[in-house]
Amino acid sequence: MSTTKPIVLLVHGAFAGSDSWDGVVERLLAQSVDVVALANPLRSVTGDAEYVRDVIAAIGRPVVLVGHSYGGIVVTGAAAGNDAVKALVYVAAFAPDAGESALQLSGKFPGSTLGETLIGYPLTSGGNELRIRGDAFPTQFAHDVPVERAVVMAAEQRPVTELALTEGLPGAEAAWRQVPSWFVFGEEDKNIPAELERFMAERAGARGTTAVAGASHALSVSHPAEVAATIIDAVAAVS
Repeated sequence: MSTTKPIVLLVHGAFAGSDSWDGVVERLLAQSVDVVALANPLRSVTGDAEYVRDVIAAIGRPVVLVGHSYGGIVVTGAAAGNDAVKALVYVAAFAPDAGESALQLSGKFPGSTLGETLIGYPLTSGGNELRIRGDAFPTQFAHDVPVERAVVMAAEQRPVTELALTEGLPGAEAAWRQVPSWFVFGEEDKNIPAELERFMAERAGARGTTAVAGASHALSVSHPAEVAATIIDAVAAVS
């Protein structure tokens, strides 16, 4: 295993798990790209980013950070001032500027229907946790995934705290202002509208932007080839 070629670190977002990267991982390994898919705690932007930074430090190699959905905020935070991070890849993901939250960004352009599908419940530790209603999940999150698989994804979804979705990106400057970035997203995403993705990619000066026709928010499940290709482009550019 090379210790100089970047390793890919995959960070899932809300309502998903590390298994959502399975098809992407298979394709990266087939191209001899080292990869790790970690379990994002989904508790807070600050805490989740610190956890990813700890994983990066433990790996001890250059890293290409890949975030899906809310995971985009987490990787942006983890990359701040971190020389090990050589590239950022946003997969149907938020790419916030300093102080911006998932909730704030999701309302910047019309098209997100996520809020209508969420259910919440209080946590004994304080605050609330959110998940997508099981009956709404296939259509809202994964309309281009076979319904049998989408139903399983709904049952296995990882809830996220309300705090994580409302906390702004800490720090004075977003990492994508210094770290090269790539974006890939679905044209029919009902969680993060394609118009918002284009705005964030343009703002970040993305090296590559890929819009997948007809694709949902579950891009890594329904279109793993396109996602893997974008990641491979990023690895090649910084290797």
